[in-house]
Amino acid sequence: MTITATLNRLTFNDADQIRALFSELIGKKVDENFLLIPPFYTAGGNEIRVGRNVFINQNCTFYDLGGLDIADDVMIGPNVSIITAGHPLDPHQRRAATIGRPIVIERNVWIAAGATIIGGVTVSENLVVAAGSVVTRDVPPNTLVGGNPARVIRLIGDD
Repeated sequence: MTITATLNRLTFNDADQIRALFSELIGKKVDENFLLIPPFYTAGGNEIRVGRNVFINQNCTFYDLGGLDIADDVMIGPNVSIITAGHPLDPHQRRAATIGRPIVIERNVWIAAGATIIGGVTVSENLVVAAGSVVTRDVPPNTLVGGNPARVIRLIGDD
């Protein structure tokens, strides 16, 4: 929380400091093309892995308890929530346990503004998640998905 509080006092013009703090947060140096626009929120940070040339827009929340892998060339729009943690459905167990399920975001994905990705999901290569969508299960590569729950809208190809 100390690292994210410091990071969230920075501006778009502080890209080098943002990269340094984000690298400290995740425990691994990000590449020189990594770009994040604060504010940014996370439950921990040490379970986030980020590839090259990743862009994270402002006001994103990553709950990474279950592990979060973000591949190369991923773009994440503003107000996106990537949530690997959940609770049991049984009301007697909800407060007793937190369940982490990994999320994998493959290469060249664009997650548009306000989308939510739920734990246990793989977002496949070259995919676009439409704004405001909720991804609750694996989605196939080279498609546009949207809605709640997200479903394939169409293939992405050489239009």
